[in-house]
Amino acid sequence: QVQLVESGGGLVQPGGSLRLSCAASGNIFRHNFMGWYRQAPGKERELVARIDRSGNTNYADSVKGRFTAFRHNAENTVYLQMNSLKSEDTAVYYCNTDPAYLTWGQGTQVTVSS
Repeated sequence: QVQLVESGGGLVQPGGSLRLSCAASGNIFRHNFMGWYRQAPGKERELVARIDRSGNTNYADSVKGRFTAFRHNAENTVYLQMNSLKSEDTAVYYCNTDPAYLTWGQGTQVTVSS
């Protein structure tokens, strides 16, 4: 079973940037869509970005134009570049396939606050 380890979160001021990484213990290349999800306190987990094997991406309206997903298949890693962060982006961020069928990792906390 592939294990997912997210990293790169932290505390950032509004307008700031972060780059999240998701390292997989196994081969993720065979999974067409890899997704970035987030879960804010009291809310359900939501998909915010996904990327296919060819690098084509889709984004939730709430992050479109601010977040960019990319992947390095040879390194079994996916990334999420987050710019112009807002307080409403505060959440725990996870990666998984889309639809999600791998075991969830621990996630990485992103806090946007002044």
